Amino acid sequence: MKFIASQLSDYLMDKSVRRNMKMLMKYVAFMFGVIAVFTILFQVIMVNIEGENHSWITGFYWTLTVMSTLGFGDITFESDIGRLYSIVVLLSGIVLLLIVLPFAFIRYFYAPLLETQTKLRAPREVPPDTKGHVIICKYDTIAPGLIRRLEQDGIPYFLIEPDPKLAADKHLDGISVISGPVDHETTYDAMLSHKARLILVNREDTMNTKILLSINQKNNNVPLVAIASQEESIDVLELNGATNVLPLKSWLGEQLANRVSAIHAKSHPIGQYKDLLIAELPVLKTPLAGKTVRETRLREVSGVSIIGIWERGRLSPARPDMQLTRSSVLVVIGTETQLSALDDLFVCNEVNTNPVLVIGGGRVGEAAIRALRKRKIEVNLVERDPNICKRLKRLCTQVFVGDASDYRLLKKAGVMEAPSVVLTTNDDAMNVFLASYCRKLNKTLRIVSRITEERNIDVILRAGTDFVLSYAWLGAEAVLSILQGEEMVVLGVGINLFTTTVPKSLAGKTLAETQIGALTGLTVIALRHDEEVITKLTASTVLTAGSQILMMGDTKQRQDFVDKFGNGS
Repeated sequence: MKFIASQLSDYLMDKSVRRNMKMLMKYVAFMFGVIAVFTILFQVIMVNIEGENHSWITGFYWTLTVMSTLGFGDITFESDIGRLYSIVVLLSGIVLLLIVLPFAFIRYFYAPLLETQTKLRAPREVPPDTKGHVIICKYDTIAPGLIRRLEQDGIPYFLIEPDPKLAADKHLDGISVISGPVDHETTYDAMLSHKARLILVNREDTMNTKILLSINQKNNNVPLVAIASQEESIDVLELNGATNVLPLKSWLGEQLANRVSAIHAKSHPIGQYKDLLIAELPVLKTPLAGKTVRETRLREVSGVSIIGIWERGRLSPARPDMQLTRSSVLVVIGTETQLSALDDLFVCNEVNTNPVLVIGGGRVGEAAIRALRKRKIEVNLVERDPNICKRLKRLCTQVFVGDASDYRLLKKAGVMEAPSVVLTTNDDAMNVFLASYCRKLNKTLRIVSRITEERNIDVILRAGTDFVLSYAWLGAEAVLSILQGEEMVVLGVGINLFTTTVPKSLAGKTLAETQIGALTGLTVIALRHDEEVITKLTASTVLTAGSQILMMGDTKQRQDFVDKFGNGS
């Protein structure tokens, strides 16, 4: 009863509902007016033409039976005028009672009531025992991937949706959603934000500022992670209480720049685990091309371990008999000293000093250009917007204004000589087209591209891209790294590093006996026992209880690991 009363209260408080009710009442009044007129005319015809006397109740009764098409036949007219009048009443009843009235009732009363019930399906507050949850302020491109990872890790989350109908739809889709204004502190009180594990403020920069001002005073111990669309907004968000500000578009450009092949063969660190660095090393223009992983002897020579191999955009575990090609990129792990020793092995090899070609000069493209220039790599830019070209001209060796699909323009920009091309447009279809086009023009070119929709990753890889990175995936990984208190390692879309305590089912077994790789596809990278991290793993390495395993793979492979072996702490 309390719920029904709440529904009716919300229903009647809606201005559009009150307006609809007025329209419905006006029609009902008009219809009763018509019935009254027909009742009076019935009396006039019966007395003056038929010569019969009937009460007013009988007249009202006859009008309703005829208009509703019941037609009992106990009261009838004998004259033609009376029967003609009956036809008029009958047709009027069909229109007013059987057609217009049901439509008006559904349109102005029943449909709005159902809509109100639908809107109220989404809860307005979290359960009272909720704690350690993540609050997400918007269902943007980052949210779906982040929600999947949170669900997999068993971390509760709640999404704020101001629109009650959209909130109800997401609730029916199985998303933990709370309906309420995103910029009002009462919403966060209802979500027990002071007990949250993290709050992701991921709306527009101006709205993010307002949200931070609304909630940061009551949530001093809760990490407030804000997404910054503009570089200029970073300081503002930090000053208003954000504990972490993520300029994702700038990071995306920087990560893409880190994946180009330019100057001499050198390892590029992409992440860190404890005292170990994870880096990538292009095989192109090194003596490693054509050798197997075992034949490289990199562990014996420099101390680094090869943990994975990129081949045309796909990361595979490193197997001893896997042969390296000119397009291969090694993923290695080692100390800073070991990586330095690795770089010394290839510093004298042939280099391509031609400018890297960047296509697209938006925020991602500009960040990529700045990152490349910090590494003292020359850059040519292709951009159709003259204003952007003018702004970035001082950062580039050459700027070419026009459409990148123009063969003459691309050739003039140096696509045939460039060591790498970076595709930074925000149009997936255009990036797929350009990747295919550039690959056909230059077979040895290393192509690095951004992507928006993860469903397009396989397509752009088939088009010839060597490395793809998604804004949505990068955002989800950045938030998760803050949530877990770990350094973010960007391997590639869908590929992650996982750390877990050795499950009871694997304690005391050797790596060969566990068959982790064969059963799940995960690659075991390192084993940490106490404070010692072991990267030189063999088939006879024993997994001791209480140790931690560092593994590499996708989320499905990680779930397979949990399903088969159980979950460590």
